[in-house]
Amino acid sequence: MLHEDTRLAQNSWHEASVTRPPASPPLAGRVTADVAVVGGGYAGLSAALELAMRGHKVALLEARALCWGASGRNGGQAIVGYGLAGEETIEAQLPAEDARRAWDITVEALDLLQERIARHAIACDYQPGHLTLAVNARKARRLEERVRQVERLYDYPQQWIAPGAMRDWVASERFHAGVFDARSGHLHPLKYGLGLAAAARDAGVQIFEDSPVMAIERGERPLLRTAMGEVDCRFVLLAGNVYLDAFGGRLAPKLVRRILPVGSYMIATEPMGPERADALIRQRAAVIDNNHMLDYFRLTPDHRLLFGGGESYSTASLERLSARMRDRMLGVFPQLADLSVEHVWGGFVDVTMNQAPDFGRLGSNIYYLQGFSGHGLAMAGMAGKLAAEAIAGQSERFDVMARLRHVPFPGGKALRTPALLLGMLYYRLLDLF
Repeated sequence: MLHEDTRLAQNSWHEASVTRPPASPPLAGRVTADVAVVGGGYAGLSAALELAMRGHKVALLEARALCWGASGRNGGQAIVGYGLAGEETIEAQLPAEDARRAWDITVEALDLLQERIARHAIACDYQPGHLTLAVNARKARRLEERVRQVERLYDYPQQWIAPGAMRDWVASERFHAGVFDARSGHLHPLKYGLGLAAAARDAGVQIFEDSPVMAIERGERPLLRTAMGEVDCRFVLLAGNVYLDAFGGRLAPKLVRRILPVGSYMIATEPMGPERADALIRQRAAVIDNNHMLDYFRLTPDHRLLFGGGESYSTASLERLSARMRDRMLGVFPQLADLSVEHVWGGFVDVTMNQAPDFGRLGSNIYYLQGFSGHGLAMAGMAGKLAAEAIAGQSERFDVMARLRHVPFPGGKALRTPALLLGMLYYRLLDLF
């Protein structure tokens, strides 16, 4: 079971800037459905919405509140691709034509995001534009090589930013060069997730919050049991990701061993005013760097800076997190030293060993989605669509991703986190050069 500081989960700027609708009641008694979805984040809500729109009767079970995990706490960056390591895994494991199909799925994920925002009138503060920046010449060369490779392999254009032009994009001396992607962007992640939930309800999905699944009886018609009820169904989709076994159930131990809970943490400054915010980041694009232990940040509509990083492969909460994250922010923007930090929060995301997503089946009628490895805002929604396609009998695209091979983290639950802590120390040393 994961242990995390509940205060960090509840203190996000995202939660403070929304009014949640009344919670759905817990499951009580017996429900019959075509599909039972476990997990009320982007992947589960997306699949439930797609399935309901296709005429399926869907019951969705969420252990806590909708978008309580990474879907409600993330950095809000909707980015094409799977990250460099994930893309290299896909290109190494799949034929070129399937690697291209996998890439195109992430491009469609961005289109699907925009389509849902428009169709369901989701007010989530979407802002186009994304920057990936390199902190030194060596990393800039690697970034430019990848940009040219993506253009050649996938016909996906991006704008290269040479060293002399960097200050025109971000008011910081930290960055050497970068790339601008006009098609990627950022949004308020919790508003988007709650908008998906509203759309799913309108489509007829039965949603049950505070309903952790304790057990699944497999068979021709799986039976899901909670503390107060059960769901009888034809198909199951497991979309709990890093929290799949966090609330007392042991639903799929094999899957849990293939992901690692990674702590990711953010702060939000006080508002700085529109002129100052506009001068900080050109076009108010979202930003990440290409370090192993990366920083990521963006501006909000009320002119705050949201700054994230400091990922920890330990499941322990970080002491004095706010001060540490503020120091990290000031390493990028020392001119913000006069701003106070009003929110600090964090939680776990799920990372696979090869950093490519892990989709597949357990038997013939239990599907799963996990391992988005920090690239889940757009892709998790698209993954839900792929799973819905597969359950409805159109599995070609799902099967492209399901062919990716994954291995468990070494040493089991007791040893995998200490081993990864050593790995993160290694990556921190790499980032020094």
